[in-house]
Amino acid sequence: MAQITEELSRTTPEAPVAKRAYPLLAVHAERCTGCRMCELACSIKKAGRADVSASRIRRNPKVPTAVAPSVCIQCTDPACLKACPRGAISKDAATGIVSIDHDKCVPCVLCSKACAFGGIQHSTLEGLVVKCDQCGGDPECVKYCSSGALEYVDNSQVYSELGGREDLASPGLSACLGCPAETLMRFTLKFFGRNTVLALGPGCLAGTGSAGFGTLNGLRIPTYHSLLDNYASMLGGTRRAYNRIGKDFNPVVMAGDGGTADVGFQSTSGAAERGENIIYICYDNEGYMNTGIQRSGTTPRGAWTTTTPVGPSRRGKTQQRKDMALLMAMHDLPYVATATIGYPADYLRKLKRALEVLRSKRGMVYLHLFSPCPTGWRFAPEKSTRVCKMAVQTNFFPLWECVDGEFRITKPVPFPRPIEEYTRLMGKYAHLNRDEIDEYQADVDRRYRRLLALTRM
Repeated sequence: MAQITEELSRTTPEAPVAKRAYPLLAVHAERCTGCRMCELACSIKKAGRADVSASRIRRNPKVPTAVAPSVCIQCTDPACLKACPRGAISKDAATGIVSIDHDKCVPCVLCSKACAFGGIQHSTLEGLVVKCDQCGGDPECVKYCSSGALEYVDNSQVYSELGGREDLASPGLSACLGCPAETLMRFTLKFFGRNTVLALGPGCLAGTGSAGFGTLNGLRIPTYHSLLDNYASMLGGTRRAYNRIGKDFNPVVMAGDGGTADVGFQSTSGAAERGENIIYICYDNEGYMNTGIQRSGTTPRGAWTTTTPVGPSRRGKTQQRKDMALLMAMHDLPYVATATIGYPADYLRKLKRALEVLRSKRGMVYLHLFSPCPTGWRFAPEKSTRVCKMAVQTNFFPLWECVDGEFRITKPVPFPRPIEEYTRLMGKYAHLNRDEIDEYQADVDRRYRRLLALTRM
């Protein structure tokens, strides 16, 4: 304890370096069906009639075989701006939007010729050169894209706020390639800063070297290694000890699903019931990945693990997964939320809310993070972010929060993707047949209906 106190007294938060980023309207060409609903929605919004020639989003005329539309990517150094002889095109430094002043525009269409991406085109209906302006941050085309080919990605706040902050984790950590848990830890510690004590225990993050190299650790903050079943009680005791000496800090747990939903549930539930003033973060990789990929309470039904094998008489895990986030919400905590690194802006907002609750000293905060494991789930490391996003887009892992007992979905999915698009991304579900996938879909739909019912209460 004295060593941790000395460590905290010698460290101060680093001043963030100013960074600038902007929202992006992204096109996932592999999902586009060529229905052109985005073009119709855009033309109605911008020109008042359904005529694709007035749409600001269209197929790239320079790539005749393309099915997916092209959009203006609001270039950092726009070629169209340089090509305009009238100075009619400008880039707003505050929003990042490249816009056209039609009072100055001829139109000579030199801008369209200069754009390699087909993002600025001539509208025969209006007799103007037109381009996407992202509808002021609420793109109409995204709302009508049922295949998920269009996505409005606004991570600009994340980059602006955290981009220049110190990385409190060593670059030499030994996590598996593509591990979202390591990314989540680095992201989380960038937010909380050096005035933090981190509780780690047996699990993937401790196994990377974060919790110790002999007498040292792989982080630049005080860190201790608890047992598998006492993360919350140990950090709660640390918090109480610091309260007695008048030292304020950010007490954070980062525990796996085994130490949270299984052997550590009594400690976690007890800390919640006592109102321990800590932030408990569970990175859920749906199994005991650090010790051999064994099943845990959060492993979904039908999933392969080394203790739920697949063969002629076994079809993976036979029991339903435990909804740990919902269980913690039933403890009447001031704040409970789900998150994933696939949607960092959503996670950053929830970390801010968690810190507000911590400072208000109203009790324990619980955050449940979806953390797919490339090694244990059998998918390529570069697919980690895609798996995270698909879990949300299929409603397998909906993003929600519960604030003082009131539930709210924070990332609505107007057109959920079929669960098969999620299961086929990884090997642990490769054995599922058509009937089993249909059962899986029914389970996902049932759980989501339950969540919707809670949001309407």
